[in-house]
Amino acid sequence: MDSPPIQFKPRRFRSAAAYYARGRLAYPPALIRRVAASIGLAGRDRVLDLGCGPGLLAAAFAGHAGEVIGIDPEPAMLEEARRYVQPARGKVSFRQGSSYDLTPQLGKFRLVVMGRSFHWMDRAATLTKLAQLTTPDGVVGLFDDQHCQLPENHWQARVQAVLEPYVSRDEDYQVRQREDWRPHLSFLLASAFNRLEQIAVIQKINTPVDRLIDRALSRSSTSPERLGADLNPVIARLRAVLNETAVNGNITEVVEFRALLGCRAAG
Repeated sequence: MDSPPIQFKPRRFRSAAAYYARGRLAYPPALIRRVAASIGLAGRDRVLDLGCGPGLLAAAFAGHAGEVIGIDPEPAMLEEARRYVQPARGKVSFRQGSSYDLTPQLGKFRLVVMGRSFHWMDRAATLTKLAQLTTPDGVVGLFDDQHCQLPENHWQARVQAVLEPYVSRDEDYQVRQREDWRPHLSFLLASAFNRLEQIAVIQKINTPVDRLIDRALSRSSTSPERLGADLNPVIARLRAVLNETAVNGNITEVVEFRALLGCRAAG
């Protein structure tokens, strides 16, 4: 059975947008440089940040490309993106839309990046559209991060225990837990972008407790809108759990930042 797409809900991050920009970790410059070097990204090339959120990847690639366009369906995310990317405003622009709005009018792109957004899309259909919107040497880059299995990250389990009752009842999360949910890798291998490479950078970071609470509220399943009346109690429990580990208000985390690159096969 083919993997079902998640139902399109353009406003799912409406109440999470402000927390996303504050709570999520930016992708390390070292990772962005390695990706740009690996694919030979040049100053004349165009980059599309699809599902751009607050523009973390759009800002990161502004110094490696001639033009970057960010697309997101949530107006509040686009407001955050314009604030976040202001120093690179000349090269970066944003517009409201989604993977369902990919048309030839956007022009051709050398690189299309997605930071934890691909799973919200009809993945097979999106890759088919991107094959028409990328240059013959075009690349799709899927970016994400994960906490390494190290003692420094043991606090993560306690945070997840606080959030789990809300995450587990989220219908979109339930779809991704089904046996017929296929990984991104499967879709890339079946697409025009089937020559694959993965690049990773690992960093040890000291993060303020408040920023980790913002990160929890930046998730669609535990956004302020979804938590509703439980918002303040959940924040209080998160703060208590994090303060058990914090040193001078900071938590140590070891994070692997990854980019899965799907390059168009020659010929």
